[in-house]
Amino acid sequence: MQLKNSKVLIIFAFIAIYVIWGSTYLFNKIAVTELSPFFLASIRFLTAGFLILIIAKVLKKSLVISKKQLLNTLISGFLFLVYGNGVFVWALKYVDSGFASLLASTQPLFVLLLLRLIDQKKMQKKSIIGVLLGVFGMYLLVSQTEIAVSKESLLGIFMIFTCVLSWSYGSVFVSKADLPKNFFVSTGYQMITAGIVLIIASLGFDEAWLAPTSWSFKVQGSMLFLITFGSILAFTSFNYLLKSVSPEKVSTSAYVNPIIAMFLGWYFLNEEFTTQSIVASVVLLTGVYFITSRKRQV
Repeated sequence: MQLKNSKVLIIFAFIAIYVIWGSTYLFNKIAVTELSPFFLASIRFLTAGFLILIIAKVLKKSLVISKKQLLNTLISGFLFLVYGNGVFVWALKYVDSGFASLLASTQPLFVLLLLRLIDQKKMQKKSIIGVLLGVFGMYLLVSQTEIAVSKESLLGIFMIFTCVLSWSYGSVFVSKADLPKNFFVSTGYQMITAGIVLIIASLGFDEAWLAPTSWSFKVQGSMLFLITFGSILAFTSFNYLLKSVSPEKVSTSAYVNPIIAMFLGWYFLNEEFTTQSIVASVVLLTGVYFITSRKRQV
C-alpha cells in the first residue's frame, strides 16, 4: 500500500511540474497585460515567501540563518527571481507566452556551457550534439521575418536570453553556495528578499500600483494561481521528485513545459506559430533532450 501511494504521489508531482510550470507562462502573460511587471512579481514572491515560511514554522523548522547564508540567499534570489523571473515577465509584454517558453527551454544548454567555462568540464558527445541542435534551433526561432521587423520583439527576445543566463548561473551558484539546509526556509527567504528588491525596482521605474480590488477577475485568478500553484505547489513537487526519482527524469520538464505553454497560448490567447517556429521547436527541444539525457559524470 505504501509503495502504491508513493507511485501516486510521484505521478501527481510530475503532473505538477509539467502542467503547472508550463501554465505559468500563460498566467504571467495574462497578468502583465494589466499589471506592471515588477509590481506583479513583487506581490507574487512576497506573498508566496511569507506563506512558505509559515509552512516551515508549522513543520517546526528553524528560521534562523547565518549572515553568509543570508548573503547567498540575496544573491540566488536576485539571479532566480528578480532578474530571472521579474525581467522575464517584463519581456512577456513584447513576446508571446509560447514563444517565450521555447526560449526558456534553452536553460540546460546555458548551464552546460557555464559548467564548461567555470569548472572546465569536458563535453560528452551527446552534449555537443545537443548544443549544436540548440544553437541551430535558436537561430531558426529568432531569424524569422515576422520577428526581425519588430524592434520590440527583438528586445524582448534579447532580454529573455539574459534572464535564462541569469537563471542558469543561479543554478550553478546554488549548487556550490552555503544556503539553509531546509528547502522551505531557503526558498521562503529567497522569495521575500527578491520581493523587497522588486518593490524597490518597481518604485524606481515609477510603475503604477493597483489595489487587488481593482484588478479584473482573470488577473486576480492568474495571481492566485501563480502564488499558490506556481510558487508553492510546483516547487515543492520539484523538490519531492529530486528525492524520489532520478534527476534525468525530473529534467524532462525542460522540454515538456514549452509544449504545455505553446498549447495554452494557442488555445486561450490565440497565439499563432509559423511553420518555421514549429520546426525550430522540434530542433531545439531535441537538442535539450540530448543535453538532459547525457550520462552524468561522477
